[in-house]
Amino acid sequence: MFIETEQTPNPATLKFLPGRDVLGDRTAYYSQRDAAAKSPLALRLFDVDGVAAVFLGSDFVTITTDGADWQDLKPAILGVIMEHFTAGLPVMEADSAPAASAHADDGDDSEIVIQIKELLDTRVRPAVAQDGGDIVYERFEDGVVYLHMQGSCAGCPSSTATLQYGIQNLLQHFIPEVTEVRPV
Repeated sequence: MFIETEQTPNPATLKFLPGRDVLGDRTAYYSQRDAAAKSPLALRLFDVDGVAAVFLGSDFVTITTDGADWQDLKPAILGVIMEHFTAGLPVMEADSAPAASAHADDGDDSEIVIQIKELLDTRVRPAVAQDGGDIVYERFEDGVVYLHMQGSCAGCPSSTATLQYGIQNLLQHFIPEVTEVRPV
């Protein structure tokens, strides 16, 4: 098994591509070991000293360090991912769903919220997934769209610029009711 790695815009994160499906059309983000109880892969990754967060994407795993040196951390992470997939172990326990979905589901979306979610799904999320992250819709309130940054997007030095000059401009172009985009 060959696992590729890619740099991300966030120097504290690295994207690992195992060459196979990780979570398909879902994502899961864990910023603490305790929250990862339903993911055997994430639990094993948190056992590596220096791992601060684990993001599981469609076909990749993004790891955020607590400041540890990638020279020391990378071989251990590659070993865990390789052993996990080679052994045929599940990424998530069979009876559990990933910790996060792409949208907070309030069940009664307005037309504006539907448009916001569609733009995020079709234009934003694929782009940030290439960088090893995800953006999850939280809510729309008084003209403000609240988004949760995950994976390499969480704590990224360029995330503020991405939100304000990328996502905010895009949403305002298509949806005049959007006045601002803020991180949660």
